[in-house]
Amino acid sequence: SPASPSDVIMRMESSIRRFWGALTRKKQKEDDESESQLARVLTLLDLTALGVGSTLGLGVYVLAGSVAREQAGPAVIISFLVAAVASAIAALCYAEFAARVPKAGSAYVYSYVSIGEFTAFTIGWNLILEYVIGTSSVARGMTGYIDSLVDKKISNAIRNAMPIHVDFLSEYPDMFSFTVVMILAGLLAYGVKESTLMNNIFTSINLTVIGIMLVAGGMNCDPDNWSIKPEDIPAGANGGLGGFAPFGFAGIMAGAAKCFYGFVGFDCIATTGEEAQNPKRNIPLAIVTSLIIIFLAYFGISTVLTMALPYYLQDPEAPFPHLFETLGWTTIKWIGSIGAILALSTSLLGTMFPLPRVLYAMASDGIIYKKLQTVNPKTQTPVIATMLSGLLAATMAALFNLQQLIDMMSIGTLLAYTIVAVSVLVLRYQAQELMTTTDFSVTVPEVLRQIVNRSPIKEPTHLSSAIVKISVCVFAVFVSTTCRILVPAENYINGDYPGVIAGLTIMVALMVAAYVVISLQPTDNVKLTFKVPLVPLLPLISVFSNLYLMFQLDSGTWIRFSIWITIGYFIYFTYGIRHSIEGERLLTKSKLANGKSAPNGIDNTGYDGEEKPASTIQRASYTIANES
Repeated sequence: SPASPSDVIMRMESSIRRFWGALTRKKQKEDDESESQLARVLTLLDLTALGVGSTLGLGVYVLAGSVAREQAGPAVIISFLVAAVASAIAALCYAEFAARVPKAGSAYVYSYVSIGEFTAFTIGWNLILEYVIGTSSVARGMTGYIDSLVDKKISNAIRNAMPIHVDFLSEYPDMFSFTVVMILAGLLAYGVKESTLMNNIFTSINLTVIGIMLVAGGMNCDPDNWSIKPEDIPAGANGGLGGFAPFGFAGIMAGAAKCFYGFVGFDCIATTGEEAQNPKRNIPLAIVTSLIIIFLAYFGISTVLTMALPYYLQDPEAPFPHLFETLGWTTIKWIGSIGAILALSTSLLGTMFPLPRVLYAMASDGIIYKKLQTVNPKTQTPVIATMLSGLLAATMAALFNLQQLIDMMSIGTLLAYTIVAVSVLVLRYQAQELMTTTDFSVTVPEVLRQIVNRSPIKEPTHLSSAIVKISVCVFAVFVSTTCRILVPAENYINGDYPGVIAGLTIMVALMVAAYVVISLQPTDNVKLTFKVPLVPLLPLISVFSNLYLMFQLDSGTWIRFSIWITIGYFIYFTYGIRHSIEGERLLTKSKLANGKSAPNGIDNTGYDGEEKPASTIQRASYTIANES
């Protein structure tokens, strides 16, 4: 007989519940992970040096000249300041996120343990993009410097032989970058390790080269280059309106979105909670200190470049060799270029080295193809993951120009940091006790009373937690709408455009309302090594700044990023959701409990992820730490 409407509804509810349970299932922590096994040896100086060394790279040698010429002019220093502030707030959120998981790891691990599988996949997929683009962009930047030493002969030869006439690709396939990345991938697959000594040597070279270029360029600074009049700009030059900010406020913000690339890497400090001395004090101090040092480096580089040479004459791919060649300082050009190539070489290794780790971790968890966890028994390296990631990075280095790569890396990283900030809010206001699928029912008056916390309650409940989650989603929608209005109208916010002002006023009022609702709800009292201050204000500011910078990027970047995300979700929903190790664990637990399994291996038992497994699944594992 045909199923009754009530049966159909019940089946639909059951299917939705199982599907939601699959998306939110959490990775179980091993019992022996409750306490750190690592020595707390990292001082404030060590943490600061780690942040600076992991961040100063391609941005120093390419970014300042590129943003000054294309987006911000001399106001590139303001763009770097905006990016630094956004990065600092994001890093504080990242630090609390890391502190909630008593184990060293990446944002992928933290989110899988504390938020759920789908969020973890999204962050992990974006981490893959970050490392792939990081490798591709550094390779492209390094070959740009090599090319500048031979008067662009390499790029001109390839451009003439194999031109690409496609708007969203590079003008020519950079086969030199492709070759460099594939050679590096082969070396890593063979078992070459990162060397701390070599990294320290090249970091010293990096700082020395920066110092030489600052001194040499500073001797040729002309403050008049910050106040060029429109009539003095040569015909055909992309000079905007001249002056300090030739492209206006919109140009400064568009530049800030690109400058965010220059601060990617600082988050490594937040992952050292197990090894840092006095992490409550030292982690936030190290984050702020390293970002100040990095900002000062970018400030100095940007000031020297734009004062020594007009912004519209900058070379977007190799600004310093171009500057010193223009000045006739050939010796300094060669010293700076060779130093930059050496520094970028170690940066290339540093950006590609973590990539197979992320692929291996996700493959081990079953949410991407498990073949990627195959380890060579001789070299103890994930060969397939290494070579596949190398091929992907090499292909992107060959097909996309440096500016496209920088934009893609910025948008992926900004999205990941937005998810981290939202996760911090959700976890801070999350109820600690377990909830079944049937014990959560409230009335409208109860909801209204809880919105203003009239009682007031001191501990989070499932109702207060749900209100926070909804408010955060509403806030994100309002922010996105505000950015959609604001970004195209940044230079038209005045009395002549009352509609723009009215729309922005309404959106800001709604965002403030969402903030007030969240701030009235009770927070948890879980003790962590570090907690973000001024919650919910700072995480919400992080969400706003990250989304705002994302909307500054062009439509081509959004299209490329959307394609990347679509590919990732296709893999997850056609493979990962059904082959997840955590899903298999829950299915096994369900069978043991009631002797039956859920369809397609997706089970809702323990979907809140808080219950401990009856037994730990033992499986072969590969520890990347053995490489180091």
